[in-house]
Amino acid sequence: MTHEEKRAWIIAVLALGTYAAYLAVLLVRATDTPVAEVPYASTLLWAVGISIAASIVLSVIVSVGAPKSANRRDQRDREIHRFGEYTGQSFVVLGGVAALGMALAEMDQFWIANVLYAGFTLSAILGCAAKIAAYRWGFQPW
Repeated sequence: MTHEEKRAWIIAVLALGTYAAYLAVLLVRATDTPVAEVPYASTLLWAVGISIAASIVLSVIVSVGAPKSANRRDQRDREIHRFGEYTGQSFVVLGGVAALGMALAEMDQFWIANVLYAGFTLSAILGCAAKIAAYRWGFQPW
């Protein structure tokens, strides 16, 4: 398994895990109040911060444990990275357009923020899944 594939696994698992934890905290808080009235901002920021910090720490740990030659990227790694990023960016665009529409419709900030966070999370998961699939089953650039 290449270093880039390991990073993709790390990011995908952390994105999914922190988003699931964020939703769990929101749902627990929403037992007595409507979900749109639950304080979400600090929980969302903590989830994003933990995800970023953990991905950095785990990437460093994986890098330290790998031989020096394992961290080199060749042309295939660069093309797979670009493919995964382009694939994942579709959800950033969809989330941004949805949030823009929601803002124009003057919807509650809770829903706008959560649509953006869901778009970023889906982008990370889809992009990493595309990278992992390309490493596992081959990659044919168009």
